[in-house]
Amino acid sequence: MSYLALARKWRPKNFTDVVGQEHIVRALRNALESDRVHHAYLFSGTRGVGKTTVARILAKALNCEAGVSGEPCGECGVCTSIDEGRFVDLIEVDAASRTKVDDTRELLENVQYTPTSGRYKVYLIDEVHMLSNHSFNALLKTLEEPPPHVKFLLATTDPQKLPVTVLSRCLQFNLKRLSSAQIIDRMSDIGVAEGIKSEPAALARIARAANGSMRDALSLLDQARAFGDGELTDADVAEMLGSMDQRQINELLQCLIDADAIALMAQIRALQELVPDYESVLDDIATVLQQIAVVQLAGMDALDEDADLETLQRFAGVLSDDLVQLYYQIAITGRRDLGLAPDPRVGFEMTLLRMLAFQPADVLASSGGGGVLKAAPVQSKKPTVSTATPVAAPTATTGIPADADWPQIIQALNLTGAARHLAESCSLASSDGQFFNLHVPRTSEYLLTEQQKKTLLDSLQAVSGASARLEFKVVDDAVETIATRTVDESEKKMQAAHDSIEQDPNVQKLVDMFGAKVEKESIKPVNGKTDPD
Repeated sequence: MSYLALARKWRPKNFTDVVGQEHIVRALRNALESDRVHHAYLFSGTRGVGKTTVARILAKALNCEAGVSGEPCGECGVCTSIDEGRFVDLIEVDAASRTKVDDTRELLENVQYTPTSGRYKVYLIDEVHMLSNHSFNALLKTLEEPPPHVKFLLATTDPQKLPVTVLSRCLQFNLKRLSSAQIIDRMSDIGVAEGIKSEPAALARIARAANGSMRDALSLLDQARAFGDGELTDADVAEMLGSMDQRQINELLQCLIDADAIALMAQIRALQELVPDYESVLDDIATVLQQIAVVQLAGMDALDEDADLETLQRFAGVLSDDLVQLYYQIAITGRRDLGLAPDPRVGFEMTLLRMLAFQPADVLASSGGGGVLKAAPVQSKKPTVSTATPVAAPTATTGIPADADWPQIIQALNLTGAARHLAESCSLASSDGQFFNLHVPRTSEYLLTEQQKKTLLDSLQAVSGASARLEFKVVDDAVETIATRTVDESEKKMQAAHDSIEQDPNVQKLVDMFGAKVEKESIKPVNGKTDPD
């Protein structure tokens, strides 16, 4: 007997075996048991999530010799013939290969005739969005008022391409992508039944590569079984997929933590010998960064059991929250841009170098890194322009003077990102050097997240001592803050630029001679200057 692929062999034959689509199974079972089955169903979803599988099970339930019920028997002649693809009253059509209107008319010629051996004549049209407009028009009338012995089951990966007139005549069900946990559980059960020995990390890697598709996962499982001669290891699956094992991903991240450009380049050159799929490698890096973020914000208990808990905990302890988010954003952006690079390796290399080049020096120092890129140029930062009187940055031993104003304190805290935005949107109502009462305008209340308040307090305690405390009060009255001051100054500069242009003699001459009009929206201050030169 010829070999049967796992994706075909283990295709669900009843609703109970369908994974991850409980919302659809429940609705169909209720319709079958209450004898309220609609004449047309549309199943949509990405590839490999079970659209045609659910449609075939529904066709079996409608025609099962045991009667119409919420679950086909799976043993009668109708059920077995549908499983084997030889039931004459289940007409399966691939719309991608039969897009012409003549094909559709030929298909519908026999709709009026009663079923040959079953209870219903079921038309299963896969990838229905590929039909032409004329084909949809030919189908429309029959789809709206089919004979009582006919059911239409439509499947598509792109429902937006279907005419609204077709959508309105169908009950629509959207099949969800499967989670990695659901795919892993299903592969584990199949592995036991098939006698496949597998490492949990190998199944997790396959599940991630499947991207929500059970069929893709089982195809990869088939491939991995052949590659590993019946045994699945994470190293073999990584090699098969062109990705890397966890140790290599961890080494790359360690180079980033150490800010060691030389070691990072050496690691990238070593990867070249494996001829990896660089998109997959960036996916793996992004996955680890996401797990680190989970550890930092939700704790170890929120992670999957197959995660490398010890390593993730170590990384979470030395990387700041902001830096993890920055790395993750660069990783997924770099993956998207790989196709624009001269070649994938160059794009991958530049993505990791970008992580080094754009990380803030203060974040790097606080995260345990060296704070300097070894054997790489260090870009100096432009000095911050402030109207406040410069003061020496206080330390944890000296604290913050009671008479220090809020801009001076912000400058001393060296805040970045959202935490600095929050600080600049506050005004200092009162302070004794240890207790700081901050007023926040109602318009900036959205900045008061627990994470940003904690970041601001941690920075304050680092320079003023562990006893420093913050209190935030949202006020409706307008208060002057650095943020509002910046906006006011910008508006003043813009108004000065407008006045300068409108009062310029040459501009006035043009207005008088030609009836010209000054477009105020086109006026922008240049380098802080308001004169027209």
